Amino acid sequence: MGFQPYVPPEQLIKDRSEYARKGIARGKSVVALGYADGILFLAENPSATLHKVSEIYDRIAFAGVGKYSEFEDLRIAGIRLADLRGYNYGREDVTAKTLANAYSQALSNIFTTQMKPYEVEILVAQVGERPADSSLFHILFDGSVADEERFVAMGGKSDDLSDRLKDSYLPEGSLADALRVAVEALSAVEERTFESERLEVAVLDRTRPRRKFRRLGVEEVTSALAAGS
Repeated sequence: MGFQPYVPPEQLIKDRSEYARKGIARGKSVVALGYADGILFLAENPSATLHKVSEIYDRIAFAGVGKYSEFEDLRIAGIRLADLRGYNYGREDVTAKTLANAYSQALSNIFTTQMKPYEVEILVAQVGERPADSSLFHILFDGSVADEERFVAMGGKSDDLSDRLKDSYLPEGSLADALRVAVEALSAVEERTFESERLEVAVLDRTRPRRKFRRLGVEEVTSALAAGS
């Protein structure tokens, strides 16, 4: 039987955290921010099929950064949980808080019991009838949860993005205003411009009927940016 070196728990946690953070930092950023009629999601993503932002349920959306296969597994699990809860109880019982708690428990368990932690950060967002009723839950690789009020930046240079958004965020702005603010912040941090084709953009729009989630096409993004300039 080979020698098994002892690693102090605090060192093990530190090593896993550094490993996960490095993997997440290599990914492209995702920004989510509230605006007058809902919540905007924007990601640098040249792929037209591998989405970082997706619908989970009627009023709820999911966004992930890091290792695609891992946050895609989490997204699918969230849809199954939402469908099961909505079927067994009621559609109004499916909330972002419930999903965030489930994701937190799952990621915490993976982080503490498995050799390799998930290299992901995820966001679960729910649009309310009023801006004050909306929710943004930011869940980290170790299961930590933050309940954000205005905006969330994940992956890549998320700290720099958050600093930019603090200075330019418009809580009562239009969709065009929110899109312009998000794109300008991303461009400033990455020090390059972004064509609409390289952006994945979606919204939770409270003015829509039951299903609030929709994606914005290239032409609509281009038009909104022009209107917001």
